[in-house]
Amino acid sequence: MALQLDQIRAIADRVAASHRLEVVDLEFSGGAKHRTLRVFIEKDAAGRAKLAELAVGEENELPKGVPAEMLSGVTHDDCTVFTQDFGTLLDVEDLVPGAEYTLEVSSPGLERKLSTPADFTRFTGALVKVQTFTAINLNRHFQGRLTSFADGKLTLDLAAVKQKGKARKTGAAQQTVEIPFSNIEKANLIPEI
Repeated sequence: MALQLDQIRAIADRVAASHRLEVVDLEFSGGAKHRTLRVFIEKDAAGRAKLAELAVGEENELPKGVPAEMLSGVTHDDCTVFTQDFGTLLDVEDLVPGAEYTLEVSSPGLERKLSTPADFTRFTGALVKVQTFTAINLNRHFQGRLTSFADGKLTLDLAAVKQKGKARKTGAAQQTVEIPFSNIEKANLIPEI
């Protein structure tokens, strides 16, 4: 019996919604005796909006220097409750066949992966690092401020970050780069603390 990630994702989304959470990403790795199913969760849109309101209040208990939008708002209790409900459904439905596996549930973290167009729209203005499938101006690795995402392309302001390696040598005169969404192999936020 093969692993059914689509069904697992659908169940994870359903359980998350019942707890006012959203599933950011889901990964399955390992083989034989060391298999791990990782689920990254965050508060839903209403929960994130409430978190943003707290950030501007006088009794701001959020970490200093971290934009509220970059925080997932997930607590240890959120992870615990989600793990219990989701793990029970996985076992009842037998969606992870075979021997034992480890279920890990956490927030996506400050260096969260960006994988959907909605992610790039949401994090416009943030610092990001992007790796492309094919080279653009002789480079596949970029770091900069995400200035816009429109028409399936993201624009990075390279001047926002000191460039390293080949990017520094080849793109010294280049201040921005436009990358098609279809050419993005990997993208992550860069924390600004």
